[in-house]
This record gives sequence, structure tokens and C-alpha cells, in this order.
Amino acid sequence: MSFETLGLSPQILSALQDKGYTTPSPIQEKAIPAVLSGQDVMAAAQTGTGKTAGFTLPILQTLDNGKQVKPNHIRTLILTPTRELAAQVGDNVATYSKNLNLSSFIIYGGVKINPQMMRLRKGIDILVATPGRLLDLYQQNAVKFSQVEVLVLDEADRMLDMGFINDIEKIIRLLPKKRQNLLFSATFSDDIRALARGLVKDPVEISVSPANTTATTVEQKIVTTDKKKKPRLLSYLIGHNNWQQVLVFTKTKHGANRLTRHLEEDGIKALAIHGNKSQGARTKALAQFKDGGIRVLVATDIAARGIDINELEQVVNFDLPHVAEDYVHRIGRTGRAGKDGNAISLVCSDEYKQLVAIERLTQKLLEREEVAGFEAANPVPKSHDIRPFKDKKPKKPKKPKAEHHDGQKSSDNARGHKPVGKNKRHTSKDNPYAKNTSGKARRRPAKSSNQKSSSSNSSKQKSTGQGRGGSRVAG
Repeated sequence: MSFETLGLSPQILSALQDKGYTTPSPIQEKAIPAVLSGQDVMAAAQTGTGKTAGFTLPILQTLDNGKQVKPNHIRTLILTPTRELAAQVGDNVATYSKNLNLSSFIIYGGVKINPQMMRLRKGIDILVATPGRLLDLYQQNAVKFSQVEVLVLDEADRMLDMGFINDIEKIIRLLPKKRQNLLFSATFSDDIRALARGLVKDPVEISVSPANTTATTVEQKIVTTDKKKKPRLLSYLIGHNNWQQVLVFTKTKHGANRLTRHLEEDGIKALAIHGNKSQGARTKALAQFKDGGIRVLVATDIAARGIDINELEQVVNFDLPHVAEDYVHRIGRTGRAGKDGNAISLVCSDEYKQLVAIERLTQKLLEREEVAGFEAANPVPKSHDIRPFKDKKPKKPKKPKAEHHDGQKSSDNARGHKPVGKNKRHTSKDNPYAKNTSGKARRRPAKSSNQKSSSSNSSKQKSTGQGRGGSRVAG
């Protein structure tokens, strides 16, 4: 199949040819016709599958045949979880629309808001935005939504993970009810489906690969070592293998800064990007990495979302992620568009549980190696169980306790309502008047002083012949 057979306009096809794209990816084959039909779409696709073009190309074609945008209005809204992803999507929109008379713009936080307000005055056909900054602009009457025709949630799963659900719901309530909704996510989790129920109507569901699978073009490997040896091991691997462009993942911002300093001390040019860096610093670091100004870009998971680097060959997990699904997203930065890629994880014994979780999620035992001089003093145990995790069945709710006419709940411990046999004071062992079923003779209980006096009185009555039934004569 070619892009021509998908019904795209000559202007868009020309832009694709300029980029060297001739054959659509599986997600594009399914998504482009569905979006062009005007239906709502739910698509599950990992990063690196071409999903961005899967929704931008048909949107551009639809808008090109539509009405003129009004001042301060927008016609298509694309929401992304991070600035980097917004910039990537915005670049794709600009590339594919270069032969069309359409405008596009990117907005996100961390930069001055006034230039964004000025740019929105003319009206924008396609606005790519992060949720927080979009709401700020709306509150200042800089953007209006009454002309929105299409809403796109890109990487919806990450937006939920980052706590944007309230902002997303606020934005959805502000949009016209009559619109096309496109939801793209790595997986169709329960949370995503819950969000979709209030968003899409009779959607076309698209899934191009099983959930949590890794690309076959990525060679995955584990190098076991000790935690303290990791920084020196990474420097050795970069120099020994002559890696020129390496994306390295750490768990924390401080860890990214420490590792960057270590690499610089070893003569390896590196920069870090994470949430504490300004937007200007992050953009500059990414540009230097793409241009070859630095060899290593050290990133946290959130900062790396949206990084799109052509022909990136090497990804290194300096730390294994806390969440196994993030491993899939990390190594998805390499091996894109059919190109080969490599992913190496430096693993110490403390990370065994995370390693097992990754192998069970991806259903793959990862090849393990050791590097001479960096062997682990504390070996990482071998994995044996890669059975997929089973969804836990929800527990059955407890039946509500019945209430008596006086409003008291029926319970074994409720006073005045204890069934016979439930109270120890009613057992035959403690109750001298209970039926004896043991077959053994049982001593009668000792008589109290009152019982003794009444017993003597009754014996006197019997000896005198006086009783309750009148006088009696002994025979």
C-alpha cells in the first residue's frame, strides 16, 4: 500500500515525498482512512510507529477543505503531556502542511505567555498545547473554542499518569459538543477506557501491536554490575564502542545531574534534561544532541517523552524504571521506522525485582553479560518465571448486616441478640443444667445457703405428712 491509495491530496503527498516517505506504517494504514471518515478514533500504538502522522495527515486534509478560522479561535486542538512532545508534534504539522494555506502554533508553559497571546489573535487552524498553559490562555480570553472541529489527545496514558485528568476534563467541557475526537495511547488500560467513555462516541478502535511489546528492530541486553561501578562502566562502554549519540535514562533528576558531571570529568560531552531545567535549557540541550554537539543526553522519563531523533542507535538504562511499562517507552526511542537500534540496561542486584517485572511484562528473558573489570560482587539472580501478570479479580463486596426493628445491627457480638451456642456461658461445660451427652456422671453443683434451708424445710414437711397436696398417712 502507498500513501496515494489512502486518498491524501497532492499537496500532502508532495510533502511526504520531500521527507522520503513512500509507504505508510500499519498505524497510518488504519488511522488515516478512519480519521478522514469523520468518525471518532481510539488507537493503541507505541512510540516510533508513526502515529503522529497517522492523525496529522488526515486532519490537514480535512481542514484544508474547511472554513476560515476566526480571530482568537482554533479549528483543531492537539493536547500533549509534555513540552517536548508538543514541539515534536508541532514540527510534524509544520512539515506536512508546508504546501497548504493552514496555520499552526505550539503553546506550553515555562516561557513568556504574552508572545503566545499575540500569536493567537489572528486565529490558528491547528493548536498543539499542554493542558496547563492552554487553560491559562483561556482564562485570559486569549483563545476561544467555539470553532473547534477536532480534538486529539496524544499519549493519553501519560497525561493520566502525570495527573492531568482534571485539566483535560475542564477543557473538554469548554469545547463544542459536535466535534471529532481522536484518542491515541500506548495501551487501552482501564483508566483510558474510563476517560474514553466520556469522550468518544462509537469509536473506531485501532491496535497495531500487542500491549507492552518491544520493537523487533531493537536488540536488548543486560549488563550486570554493582551500583557503584555503573558510572565508570558507562564511560567505558561509550569509549570502547565509540558511541557518538547515546540517550541515557536515570530514575531521578539529581541522578541525571550527578551522571552528567561524571561523564564530563571523563571527557565525554553530556547534558541533562529534566523537570528542574528551564524550557530554554531543555530545548538547547536537545538541539545540541541532534546536531552532534554533545555525545550523551541524560534524561528522566517525563523529560524524554516526545524526544524524536532520527536514526538514534543507542539507548542506555542507567537505572531501571520503577514502572515496567516505562522500559518499553524508553527503548522505543531507538529502532524506529524499521532502523536497527540497541538498548543496554546496567543492572545491579538491588534492581532484580524491576528486572523480573520487565521480563514478565515483555514476555522475554533478556540476554545477560558481564564486562571484564566491572563484574558484580553481588550477582543478580537469574530469572525463571516470565509468566504474564494476571489481573486480580475484584473482591466480592460484603453483604450488609441486617438491622432489627430497634435499629441494632445483627451481629454475633451485639448485646441482647446472641444466638444460643455462640456464647461460652451457654456451653454444657459451664452450664450445670444443660443436657449431659458425654455419658459420664457429673457432680451436682454445691448448694447455696438458701438452697440448704429450703431443702431442710421440705424434708420436715415430708416427715410430718404435710405437703402441697394435703394430709397423707404412711402406709
